[in-house]
Amino acid sequence: MKKKTRLIHGGVSRDPYTGAVSIPIYQASTFKQDGVGNFKYEYARTGNPTREALEKLIADIEGGKRGFAFGSGMAAITAVVQLFSSGDHLILTDDVYGGTFRVMTKVFNRFGIDVTFVDTTDLNKVKEAILPNTKAIYIETPTNPLLKITDLQAVSTIAKEQNLMLIVDNTFSTPYWQNPISLGADIVLHSATKYLGGHSDVVAGLLVTADEKIGEELHFIQNSTGGVLGPQDSWLLMRGIKTLGIRMEEIEANTKVIAEFLTGHSAVGKVFYPGFESHPGYEVHKRQAEGFGGMISFTVESEEKALTLLNKVQYFTLAESLGAVESLISIPALMTHASIPRERRIELGIEDGLVRISVGLEDVEDLLEDLENALA
Repeated sequence: MKKKTRLIHGGVSRDPYTGAVSIPIYQASTFKQDGVGNFKYEYARTGNPTREALEKLIADIEGGKRGFAFGSGMAAITAVVQLFSSGDHLILTDDVYGGTFRVMTKVFNRFGIDVTFVDTTDLNKVKEAILPNTKAIYIETPTNPLLKITDLQAVSTIAKEQNLMLIVDNTFSTPYWQNPISLGADIVLHSATKYLGGHSDVVAGLLVTADEKIGEELHFIQNSTGGVLGPQDSWLLMRGIKTLGIRMEEIEANTKVIAEFLTGHSAVGKVFYPGFESHPGYEVHKRQAEGFGGMISFTVESEEKALTLLNKVQYFTLAESLGAVESLISIPALMTHASIPRERRIELGIEDGLVRISVGLEDVEDLLEDLENALA
């Protein structure tokens, strides 16, 4: 089954009870049992037909064994970290989403889970960070917001040699362009709010496991802690996933044009886009993914210039999030990564004048004109 076909016919593509080609929203909290312990569904926190259809779909398109749907991407990350115990150590990509940095350093540290942030594009640094109590390596590739690329197969080799779990945040690439499980990942996670939903109308998180054992552990955590996605949002997410392929292809085409435009503009400093051959991770990303995505970050002279730019654009919407049909624009230092101390941001290369754009589905000529006018 080819990619676009799997997005539509993967998982549970029609309702087994009625034949409906759109899985119904089973708005039920509990289910009749035919006898004590004799049931297909017991309680909606444990399992719901609509959510189950979504979970089977994401497992199918990511090439994994089990899928899980949560109320947000952060809830999904929380469930993954709950696989570990006090005293365990995790290695994370340094240029990681600000919310991930915040929860690791401000919440999970309270429970005795230690983390080290390293540049995972440098395999030697990954190896050097491994401690006797290290249990997992957590990767973002491309990263948010500097779009750095980590060699997943190489890190997977390191993880297997050291008996470590490999966790990959695949939000930016989506399963349409990149499948980390085929590259050795044990768990893949998504902020499904972004490209998978695609329409700025649902908040959700998804996990996929490479094997049943980890899947059983995550199901126990999901059922025990209860951060599940509701049936209405599960249905919205399945509807969004059906058009993921055509959206990602059109977004990719728009992004390439805009990235080239920014590179040649006098008001723009650095441009971060993995689709450029000059990008240090270009060859690795080209090898492990089939597309370069819809994210671009670039620098202007100062935070003041960045704020002026944001105030001048018309079609780029100033907003948190990414991956929607509408183009979005933000300043990571003041928005998505504001929870990271400024000294740490500057050390990572997240400058005050860094602007991040998520390219949408508008006519690219309109987007170019919008940026040209705002930059002028």
